[in-house]
Amino acid sequence: MVQECLTNIHRHSGSQVAKVRVVQLDDEVRIEVEDRGKGIPLEKQKAMASDGNLGVGIRGMQERIRQFGGSLEIRSNRDGTIVVARLPVSPISSKAVA
Repeated sequence: MVQECLTNIHRHSGSQVAKVRVVQLDDEVRIEVEDRGKGIPLEKQKAMASDGNLGVGIRGMQERIRQFGGSLEIRSNRDGTIVVARLPVSPISSKAVA
């Protein structure tokens, strides 16, 4: 997912930077990839929202994340795009750490 996002940023966004954050909360891992590019065109966003007309890369990310019981969210405007994946995880027991 991160690789696909970074490829999309390089190919389409015009952003010179990308931020990747990985955070584990109680029962999920959240992965965020953010750029400061031109954003996804509004027409493309509308198509994605209405009829699920996604590019191959985004569709692939959604499917891989869904296989793990997670979700994918994409927010975009003229100031950039952020892709957030949420994946459920089991809490680590103290026995597993020992």
